[in-house]
Order: sequence, then structure tokens, then C-alpha cells
Amino acid sequence: MKILGRPGWRPFPFALGSCIATSHWGGTMVLKGMALHKAGLLAALLLFPVLSGVNMPTQEIVALIIATSFAAGLNVYATVGTLGILGHYNVLALPSGLHMLTDWWVIAIAAAMFVVEFFADKIPAFDLIWNALHTFVRVPLAGLLAYAATSQLSPGKQLLATTLGGAIALAAHGGKTAARAAVTPSPEPFSNITLSLGEDALAIFLTWFATQHPYWAAAIAGVFLVTIMVLVRSVVRALRALFRGGEQGLVG
Repeated sequence: MKILGRPGWRPFPFALGSCIATSHWGGTMVLKGMALHKAGLLAALLLFPVLSGVNMPTQEIVALIIATSFAAGLNVYATVGTLGILGHYNVLALPSGLHMLTDWWVIAIAAAMFVVEFFADKIPAFDLIWNALHTFVRVPLAGLLAYAATSQLSPGKQLLATTLGGAIALAAHGGKTAARAAVTPSPEPFSNITLSLGEDALAIFLTWFATQHPYWAAAIAGVFLVTIMVLVRSVVRALRALFRGGEQGLVG
């Protein structure tokens, strides 16, 4: 049996209307459009994201790595959970190396740890300990995400992407920790809570935005990275000036 249609028509992911099928013995039958329409729509929803993910341009993968690595530096559980949910429901096509994130057990673990961090990260003083320990969680996981996302590249480029992802996550994590250290001496807890809520929201938004507009998301992450580097440089200069002043006071 073969499917007939107008020239240039492709039989995948099925026609969204009626078509005529002719059998080998010359008989014809008309397949009603409603059932075929539903089948075609279902196939398009389920299969098209997977197929498009295979041909995801390298530039988009790099932009996705930049944005999601920054988000992971802020909240790696929110990043993994968001990617997993979006991929599971075919809202986006993940690179083949990240398909494991769509498994329910991965999403469940990420969601559970997100709930734990949601409360632990908002307790003054304890949040510093929590963030210090998560240096060994956020940075390595961001590197692993970058490594898995570039599985189709050469080993050298894959290693470079892994290093880039880890470095970006480290910068974001360092900026977050420095900001917490600056507001922790404040007697009221609202500063910590406000910062933590903003970081959670930014991590989720940036991860989602990277799946829709990877280049713009990477640009936003780049702006935050430059801001962090400028602030860190200013803090280092201020500390050097403070130490020099202290040394001169002791000598005098």
C-alpha cells in the first residue's frame, strides 16, 4: 500500500487532513481526516523535538551551556529540574547527552533537593556554610552538564566546553557567595531571603529562557559575569587599600 498526495508532500509526520491510499490490487479507500489528523499531530509533538535536537547547531549548544552553567552556579537543582521537566514534556529538544535529565527519578531528586535548598539557603549564617559546601556540587555538576551536552563534538572541544561550563558556574557561585557574605552581618533576615528568592527565580528563568532564546540568554549571563568580575576587582582593590593603610598605621 502506498500513500498518494500532492507533489513535494512528505509522509512524515503524517498529513494533517485526508489522504487517499491505493492498494496493490487497485482498490481505493478513503481514510477520514479526523483520525489521521490526531495521529499526525501526536507524532509531530512527540517526534519532532527529538529529531530537531539531533541537529541542534553547535553555536546554540554553546549558548545554552553559557546560560545554564551560570544558572547552575546559582542553583544547580533548579537548573537540572527545569531542564528535565521541559525536556520530559517535549517543550524543548535537549542535546542527546542530556536526555537522562528527562527521567522522572532525576526530576524527583532535583525537585527534592531544590526544596531543601529553598529553606536552607534563606537562613542567615547557615547559608554561608551551605554555599561553601555547594562549591563541590554546583561547579562539578555544571561541568558534567556541559560535557554531556557536547557529546557529539570532538574530545578536545568537549573538554573545552566542560572547562567553560565549570568556570562560568564557579564565577556565578562565587558572586552569590560574596553577596551573601556582604549581607549576612545585617541583623534582619529579609536581605538573605530576598537575595535567595531572586537567585532561585533567576536560575529558573535563565534556564527556561536559554531553551527559547539561547543567544539572548547567553548575553544576559555574560552581562552578569562582567558585573561580577568588576565587583570582585573593586573589592580586591578596596581590601588592598585597607591593608596598606593598616600597615602604614603600624609603621607610623
